[in-house]
Amino acid sequence: MLITAETPIKFDRKKQKDASLLELYKNILKPRMIEEKMLLLLRQGRIAKWFSGIGQEAISVGVASALQNDEYILPMHRNLGVFTTRGIPLNRLFSQFQGKPGGFTQGRDRSFHFGTQEYKIVGMISHLGPQLGVADGIALANKLKKEKKVTVVFSGDGGASEGDFHESVNTAAVWDLPVIFVIENNGYGLSTPSNEQFRCKSFADKAIGYGIEGVTVDGNNVLKVYETVKNLAESIRENPRPVILECVTFRMRGHEEASGTKYVPKELFEVWGKKDPVNNFERFLISEGVITEETVEEIRTGIKKEIEIGLEIAFAEKLPPPDTEKELAELFKSYSVTDTTPVDGAKSEKRLIDAISDAMRLAMRKHQNLILMGQDIADYGGVFKITEGFVEEFGKDRVRNTPLCESAILGAGFGLSINNHKAMVEMQFADFVSEGMTQIVNNLAKSHYRWGQNADVVVRMPTGAGVAAGPFHSQSNEAWFFKTPGLIIAYPAFPSDAKGLLLTAFEDPNPIMFFEHKALYRSITENVPDDYYTIPFGKAKLLREGNDITIVSYGLGVHWALEALNENKNISADLIDLRTLAPLDTEAIYESVKKTGKVIVLHEDTLTGGIGGEIAALITENCFDYLDAPVMREGSLDTPVPMNADLEINFLPKERFTEKLRLLFKY
Repeated sequence: MLITAETPIKFDRKKQKDASLLELYKNILKPRMIEEKMLLLLRQGRIAKWFSGIGQEAISVGVASALQNDEYILPMHRNLGVFTTRGIPLNRLFSQFQGKPGGFTQGRDRSFHFGTQEYKIVGMISHLGPQLGVADGIALANKLKKEKKVTVVFSGDGGASEGDFHESVNTAAVWDLPVIFVIENNGYGLSTPSNEQFRCKSFADKAIGYGIEGVTVDGNNVLKVYETVKNLAESIRENPRPVILECVTFRMRGHEEASGTKYVPKELFEVWGKKDPVNNFERFLISEGVITEETVEEIRTGIKKEIEIGLEIAFAEKLPPPDTEKELAELFKSYSVTDTTPVDGAKSEKRLIDAISDAMRLAMRKHQNLILMGQDIADYGGVFKITEGFVEEFGKDRVRNTPLCESAILGAGFGLSINNHKAMVEMQFADFVSEGMTQIVNNLAKSHYRWGQNADVVVRMPTGAGVAAGPFHSQSNEAWFFKTPGLIIAYPAFPSDAKGLLLTAFEDPNPIMFFEHKALYRSITENVPDDYYTIPFGKAKLLREGNDITIVSYGLGVHWALEALNENKNISADLIDLRTLAPLDTEAIYESVKKTGKVIVLHEDTLTGGIGGEIAALITENCFDYLDAPVMREGSLDTPVPMNADLEINFLPKERFTEKLRLLFKY
């Protein structure tokens, strides 16, 4: 049956006891009463913003009531009923709405943009869609642990137009993940009506294309939502699989209160007003003899008192005072590591690619909860053969081929972390990471700062030019992430550093962007310790020592600099290999520059907007009195990377760097 505004709500209590029905009534009434109070406070100017879910409460309450309390829910703006049904104290919710310390984000994020492990809720971010991939990861962790748990994630009908929706549902389908994708179809994405969003008659129909089950229910019927989710959850726990659940409903207020509702035909409010999920359920329970008018008044009085007490506590709280030290300190989950590189012990000659593979194998043995994900990394061993043989040792549960769904897989990495796993996501080429930028720069990078949830995810990035691979397989894109607080960036130039830094990355509980230069994979070798060891992030290495010039570089640039110094033996230079870009070892840079008085920064990335500009600015600001020449830098041409070998050589800065090094020496 196609559910529309004209479809009457038909309640069927089946075998539900009076006590269960009464609990459902209390749960659906509470968010409605909170909303009515919030709208009053908004008009009074006591709160600044509100996203109303009036008219949609049956979905949130029905879903949350049907799940076990330790099963994760990933709600959105209009799912206040999820938070209240899970029993979050109202004063904490109200503090969150006001940006007070008693909330969940210490004033760092708004309304429902938060998560809480205590109540197994993972809130959304504004981008609509990334939470779907996170749900995949949470569900994957449950499946790997053989826990009979279901994960529920919400999307609106508008949000289901996002690429994240397709990627996440497709991934869940391929991996048989125990996820219920709840789509609240309220007819509008902000002001855009459904006929301008999609052509399908029903979102349940979309399930056919993914080879999964799809169900449509009346989203204003709390009993129907509850029974449907309860039955689906029981089935999914025994037979893990994803299901799309479409809940047809209507939003009785604007997208947010400031946007109004002028874009919605008035007759829709009249028709859907008759399908009010709270009033209709109340009348049904009275007709069934479950409650009376007196009972209703008692319940309302109790909820009103609870709201007033919660507001009193929240309003009495002071706003968090600005504290720069605290803000910076809580960007990452606290973690420290020491350099454990063995002085003695067995060593063997390894290429960069061998050292990386060795580190991953050792990390997989040590961290039994580490999951590797990437395109073609299982039986095929990855396009660079770094994970060759891993399936035989660790199995396909832990070494997972992924669909071509970068965003969903990066989100799944975060979900694994939320559910007590470690994750490695391999970008087949660093260039392809653009498909998952939102997950990295808005989810992984910001989660600990926002609500204290670390993202224990390593993103491996085969990067760089010099192999005639053209514009889409050769970019140096580390600067994309360098400006994003909350990310650690490692970029080793030698096999021994690659192994030690990668093992540190798997130890560190924070998000790591780990860059590996493709041209160095098989072109350099080094005697590398065979045992497990770690190298701290933020510690540069002084490769050459001299008095004339300081050269600061990383990755392939380090090898260009070594070659230039070998060709120009009259130049005595400190050569600093940064090894990690964030954190940046400014102490090592400043110490060298103060000694030599001249400095040149070299990187493979394009000159404009490259990391060298920031390093040059830091040197000028902190070492100006010690400089005997302008701070110089060299990078690649400000063009895409050309494929033709001669054009690529011209694009890269190697020859220009050598010329500029000589000029600086003579300055």
